[in-house]
Amino acid sequence: MAKVVGIRFKKAGKIYYFDPDNLEMQVGDHAIVETARGVEYGSVVIANREVEEGLIVQPLKKVIRAATEDDTQQEGINKEKEKEAFQICVDKIKDHKLDMKLIDVEVTFDNNKMIFYFTAEGRVDFRELVKDLASIFRTRIELRQIGVRDEAKMLNGIGICGRPLCCATFLGEFQPVSIKMAKEQNLSLNPTKISGICGRLFCCLKYEEETYEELNKNLPDVGSHVKTPDGMGEVISVNIIRQLVRALVKKKDSDEKEVKIYSAGELEILMPKKRKDEDDIIIKLPKGKVDEEYEVKILKEKFKNE
Repeated sequence: MAKVVGIRFKKAGKIYYFDPDNLEMQVGDHAIVETARGVEYGSVVIANREVEEGLIVQPLKKVIRAATEDDTQQEGINKEKEKEAFQICVDKIKDHKLDMKLIDVEVTFDNNKMIFYFTAEGRVDFRELVKDLASIFRTRIELRQIGVRDEAKMLNGIGICGRPLCCATFLGEFQPVSIKMAKEQNLSLNPTKISGICGRLFCCLKYEEETYEELNKNLPDVGSHVKTPDGMGEVISVNIIRQLVRALVKKKDSDEKEVKIYSAGELEILMPKKRKDEDDIIIKLPKGKVDEEYEVKILKEKFKNE
């Protein structure tokens, strides 16, 4: 077992493990540590604990020291410097007429490096921009192009649910999200209804995926033929949460049909509806909103024009 402490450098950033080096650190404390980018000021989010050796990447770097008042003041000075550097960089981008959008600026705690995050449609020749910034700030300059998800995480915003974005408040890392998750949850396959402000599929589709997969195991597909207590029927719709099925059932001794609701346990699935090859339709969101295609697998082609 190895003793570690978990430190985060941004509000909803990834948690990195360090060797506490005999320091007793509590959640909310601040620490000075050495990272691949240089000396950094971070917040403790996981107090001292022991974990299995196989769960961490050795060798762990040690915590240099617990942050002092002077360190906290220096961090505040760096934050002000980041704001100043942001405006200067925006002006320089305009001067050089570069097709790029500056998102954020980071200054390492030891002032050895400044990192400028930006988005752009394609590749950008920013060599002259780097020279200008280096001559102004007299330190190492790094320009890093990021994707739309990272842009949303850094800028934050309000989602369709009316709450701040998950990625900017508590998600340390992005989880893979697929269109299959939306289908499992019986959501509309219209991209504008299942995409966040970043233009990608909602991160929250992942939260209840396992629950919906388990619930769907007991339900027939829409269009399936089932045997009900009242005779043969065809499934019209399903309520996944309540485990109810609406079926069109033929009345006994009559050619008329009626719609009835049954619980999943009352039905016997006789002939599942044959699924089409669902790989033939690709829906693209408006240009500039995303930088990749969504492969939407759907059963009815009418969704293409929704």
